[in-house]
Amino acid sequence: MIEIRDLVKEYPTEGEAVRALRGLTLTIADEEFVSIAGPSGSGKTTLLNLIGCLDTATSGEIRLNQKLVSGMTKRELASIRRESLGFVFQSYNLIPVLTALENVALALELLGLSHNQVQVRARAALAEVGLKGLEDRLPGKLSGGQQQRVAIARALVKNPAVVLADEPTANLDSKTGEEILKLMRNLNETTGTTFVFSTHDKMVMDYAKRLVLLQDGQIIHDERRGP
Repeated sequence: MIEIRDLVKEYPTEGEAVRALRGLTLTIADEEFVSIAGPSGSGKTTLLNLIGCLDTATSGEIRLNQKLVSGMTKRELASIRRESLGFVFQSYNLIPVLTALENVALALELLGLSHNQVQVRARAALAEVGLKGLEDRLPGKLSGGQQQRVAIARALVKNPAVVLADEPTANLDSKTGEEILKLMRNLNETTGTTFVFSTHDKMVMDYAKRLVLLQDGQIIHDERRGP
């Protein structure tokens, strides 16, 4: 699903360039549930942004579903994000003036589906994450955990190959965070969607079926767990 080879990412500064990733190589298969962890500055968010086609590497290769992402144009990268990737952010990133249903529906409208298709799929996605009956609520009328569920529904409604989650439990209390992790792990097992997290939350690491630890832009540990 995801093949990364010799990935380097540098950020220019007034002095010497800061190297966030240092020749990283990693493969993630279909249906994996992976946590990329490490301390602040280890490169985990940079790596997630590169996998998500939100940024471009200085050198090295990234392939998504055997397509070489490195070197794609901005238009091609936008197409990959729109059609193949789902995103869940720690700050939810919901549009405050749109209802839960409208936030989820927007992801489908960008794919050019009919109004009826959009409505049916958006309502089904919200029901799947436990929000049936709350479709018409604005984000400000939902709890943090409910907003994150809307974000997960929005990410999954397109049936993406990969969902990328950047610190998805950071703004949630531990009980709500665990509920969100259980939900995502269940969705991983029932839909076969690949999940990749960046985190420094031990609870997220414990729920992962595979733990990849980064330090100074390099992998220092890669462990697969049982079911």
